Amino acid sequence: MTSHVSALSAIGPAEPLALRTIERRTPGPHDVVIDIAYTGICHTDVAMLRNHWAEGLFPMVPGHEITGVVSEAGSAVSRHTVGDRVGVGCYVDSCRTCENCLAGEEQHCLEGEVLTYGGVDYEGRPTYGGYSQRIVVDENYVLRIPDALNLETTAPLLCAGITMYAPLRRWKAGPGTRVAILGPGGLGHLGVKLAHAMGAEVTVLGRSLSKREDTLRFGAREYRITEDPATFQELAGTFDLIINTVSAGVNIDACLTLLRLDGVLVNAGISADASSFHVPLLGNGRLVITSTKNGSIAQAQDMLDFCAQHGISAEVETVAARQVNDALERLEKGDVRYRFVIDNATFPTAT
Repeated sequence: MTSHVSALSAIGPAEPLALRTIERRTPGPHDVVIDIAYTGICHTDVAMLRNHWAEGLFPMVPGHEITGVVSEAGSAVSRHTVGDRVGVGCYVDSCRTCENCLAGEEQHCLEGEVLTYGGVDYEGRPTYGGYSQRIVVDENYVLRIPDALNLETTAPLLCAGITMYAPLRRWKAGPGTRVAILGPGGLGHLGVKLAHAMGAEVTVLGRSLSKREDTLRFGAREYRITEDPATFQELAGTFDLIINTVSAGVNIDACLTLLRLDGVLVNAGISADASSFHVPLLGNGRLVITSTKNGSIAQAQDMLDFCAQHGISAEVETVAARQVNDALERLEKGDVRYRFVIDNATFPTAT
């Protein structure tokens, strides 16, 4: 039997989020029911709600940075038990049979992973995210939150954290490597913390000095201004890896000049706009330009364990359910340091 929970939903792309009641599916043998404690507010939520990338599926309940506690476990569940502290990220299922799923890369499922919200599951039901009291998820797509991590400041790790951790691991950030983080925002501040903890030498590239002191405190060795032409002249050929967290207005050619031989530019910011660069620049330094897409379930668990070991969490501003529309507007303006998180205890009890 389905259950009714309170949620913030939008009935269309021009509509604000409003408190409504939604139905959660009946838990199956391999499902866990999670009482949501906190949900991070991601730039993806803005893009999905506003149809920035594609036409969305409405009504929509956003939220894919979810932490909470298991309140019910199906009869066949073996990975989690009632009372466990857990998290849910960007997707809640995948086909499990394609070559990518079998290789443990569910985020690249060839059938298309089931998004935590704004998607349709394999039974044809729309998915609703973490701007709500409760969620039902297959145990295989639920992560264990280590005791050393706070549920409130851990929520953004489930998207922003893994989005930065995956390319840092993929391209072997560590002692002896020089990493630049372009954009010291919600993604970037976690990238600095993670890269520093891995042992890399970290430089932050920002448009203004407003976040300089913060990023140095997070572990950056240097902070440079992208609007200053001297930055690109003085840092030419410096970095092994650049992770670009900015979604628009980036001069890709200029970024490529900052890479050493065999350097890599990873685009982590998502934009609907086309980007361009001059191919000969790649050949001059045997460079790689690529992108990234969150991470696998196993890698996300590795990331959480790594963060627990190194004391890494997001810098957050926590808001109540009634403040979420204001928070989304502020996020669009970049008015947050560094991630908004919803206190889901502020949702009224569904009737």
